[in-house]
Amino acid sequence: MKARIFYISIVIAMLLLINTKVMAQDNRMYRIAKIKVDPAQLHSYRSALNEQMNAAIKEEPGVLSYYAVADKQHPENITIFEIYADTVAYQQHIGSAHFKKYKETVKNMVTSLELEDVSLLASAKKPGM
Repeated sequence: MKARIFYISIVIAMLLLINTKVMAQDNRMYRIAKIKVDPAQLHSYRSALNEQMNAAIKEEPGVLSYYAVADKQHPENITIFEIYADTVAYQQHIGSAHFKKYKETVKNMVTSLELEDVSLLASAKKPGM
C-alpha cells in the first residue's frame, strides 16, 4: 500500500512538472484592453473596432484571437481580450496599417484606455470552438 501511494505521488509530481514546463514554454502574449467610449459615438466605434479586428485576424498570422465584450448596463465600457503568438507579433500588429487606421479613426471616440498584460492560468473550450 505504501509503495502504491509512493508511485502515485511520483506520477502526480511528474505530471505537475510537465504541465509547469508546458506553461513556461508558452510564448504567447495575452492582453486585456479596457476601453471607455463616448456613448454618442458607440456605433461608429464598434464599426471601426470590428473592421480592425477582422483585418488583423485575416492578415496577421501572429494575431491569434480577439474577444470584445460590452457591459450590459453600460455598453460604452468595452473589454477586449487579445491573444498574440508572441511579443514580436504584437509589435507587428501595432505597426500595421489597419491598426494605425483604427487608432486614428477612434482617437476622438475613446475617453479612456487601460492596457493590462496577463498570464494564462488555465483554459477550456469545446472542440471546434
